[in-house]
Amino acid sequence: MTSGAVTRPDDRELAAAGLGLSVEGPVATLVLDRPEVRNAQTPTMWRMLAAVGEALLADETVRVVVVRGAGSTFSAGLDRAMLDPAGAGEGVETVAELLALDDAAMSAVIDDYQRGFTWLRDPRILSVAAVRGYAVGAGFQLALSCDLRVLAEDAQLCMKESALGLVPDLTGTKPLVEAVGYARALEICVSARMVGAAEALRIGLALEVVPTDALDETVAGLVQALTSAAPGAVRETKALMLSAAAVPLEEQRRLEREAQGRRFRALAQG
Repeated sequence: MTSGAVTRPDDRELAAAGLGLSVEGPVATLVLDRPEVRNAQTPTMWRMLAAVGEALLADETVRVVVVRGAGSTFSAGLDRAMLDPAGAGEGVETVAELLALDDAAMSAVIDDYQRGFTWLRDPRILSVAAVRGYAVGAGFQLALSCDLRVLAEDAQLCMKESALGLVPDLTGTKPLVEAVGYARALEICVSARMVGAAEALRIGLALEVVPTDALDETVAGLVQALTSAAPGAVRETKALMLSAAAVPLEEQRRLEREAQGRRFRALAQG
């Protein structure tokens, strides 16, 4: 049951945005469900991702979120209809509409889109991307938003934005640099080249690479391991990992002391 006043989107709302969601105990599985267009993403999907995130973070029973794509690919990235006002259907947000806004309003709209990605980093949950096939542009950035990425051998990652004259703006730049370093991240983004599964593992983008038919089983085993520790300890540990690279050692030492104090008191209280 979802706690507080946050209501989880229903199946109809999710389907209209091209998403599916199932929750079993502490594990939520979020599916990009537009296989007919290789799970291409839209602003409607991004807004719904944010709503899903708000609901899942408010649900104290959910500890792990698995993100996957329906069919044989994770996500081919931005739905090209967004770039073509003439071909976009009714209600589809387009780049032309963004261009009609002033800079502040455009930034606010993109900020809304980004919220569909940022909640996956929240310390209240652990997030896992199960990637098969293509994870391109927005698809790559969604996978990068997750704490852990497990790739099938056929996975192909690509930051395609520069080839379209754009930049990655769905919060993918920070985790990419953190994973592979500045130089490699810059090269991957500017070249817009494909990064195969084997290279992704070698340079730190993937936690594990497995045969395609073993992906589901591998992710299930990982999820079981992630849910075996005490929830409070997991949340505190993720928060510490998120701060470790950004703060000085003395500050990190303080954060560790305070987190451990909270854990000791929580254990003592039963």
